[in-house]
Amino acid sequence: MNSQTEKRLVPGPAGQIEVAIDLPAHGSSPVGTALICHPNPTQGGTMDNKVVQTLARAFIQLGWRAVRFNFRGIGKSEGGWDEGRGEVDDALAVLDAVCAPGEALILSGFSFGGYVASRAAQRIAEPAQRLVLVGPATSRFDTAPVPADTVVIHGEVDDVVPLASVLDWARPQSLPVTVVPGVGHFFHGQLPLLKSLVIRAFDPARA
Repeated sequence: MNSQTEKRLVPGPAGQIEVAIDLPAHGSSPVGTALICHPNPTQGGTMDNKVVQTLARAFIQLGWRAVRFNFRGIGKSEGGWDEGRGEVDDALAVLDAVCAPGEALILSGFSFGGYVASRAAQRIAEPAQRLVLVGPATSRFDTAPVPADTVVIHGEVDDVVPLASVLDWARPQSLPVTVVPGVGHFFHGQLPLLKSLVIRAFDPARA
């Protein structure tokens, strides 16, 4: 994402996983770790996706360590597509590799990555402090129920994951969804707004 980004390989269930880590500015100690899961690898999704990088920048500004990674078979990550099952295992393996016991944690994801984050949240021993799901792929993958304070942001005119599908998933949970008017799946032209919405959800004074 920038010259300060640390790249490393960590062990995963299908081989090595490529990870990118960014720290808050000015050498301050991170509040905790924010893991960001990328969109569907079969449709070109990688950890360098612009929405994923926007989420990382938001978390860095909030004082968190932002951790992105490539799912199996993407970039330098070994293995191959596993229809979402192994990809959840990949996310958990990255958490095991980069997080200290008891460390504060945010799980987040864009599109398919939102599905992965929702499933990973069910399987970690210590609950994530917060989930942030952008354009979660509720119409394509069996996205899990999430805690009541989960941040869900979706474009009004998303042509990949219809807004109606996200509302159908959120309704039984009484889960609020922030809808961005006139915006499609990839938030073209509205990435600064997306960043500010995430920051505002955590710290209104910084937005």
